[in-house]
Amino acid sequence: MVLNNIEKLLEKYENGETSLKEEQVLKTYFTSDTVAPHLEVYKPMFAYFLVNKQEQFTKDVPLKTKTIFNYKWISVAAVAVLALGIYFGTTIGSNDLGTFEDPELAFNEFSKSMEMISKNFNKGTATVGYLNEVNKGTATLGYLNEIENTTSIIFKKVNH
Repeated sequence: MVLNNIEKLLEKYENGETSLKEEQVLKTYFTSDTVAPHLEVYKPMFAYFLVNKQEQFTKDVPLKTKTIFNYKWISVAAVAVLALGIYFGTTIGSNDLGTFEDPELAFNEFSKSMEMISKNFNKGTATVGYLNEVNKGTATLGYLNEIENTTSIIFKKVNH
């Protein structure tokens, strides 16, 4: 009769329907020496619960947090503001606008600078050519997304 009661309590325990009193009955049964052979598999679990109940947390828990203000970042910001002030102060103060009196000399200098910009721009566009390959890859991913959508539709119809 006791064994039948323990088996019923175990079934309730596995379903999460036991009360604390019933769980205590199970713990005392499985920590005793007279456990039925077919119920021996539950013995380590209830022994663990007994040992776990006796464990205690012994470390101190800090309840108050300390706010540490980092003055290092204020000094970095101050140096940045000073550097920007010095840089813009010197560039605004100069009256040299880079103008030329001779229009032919100005045109030659303009042509040189445009040629330099064109060379650097062409170097940049040569490396951008790889983006076409990336676009092909993303198009393939679009096909995969389409396949995923159709398979989800199929599985929805199968499940209903």
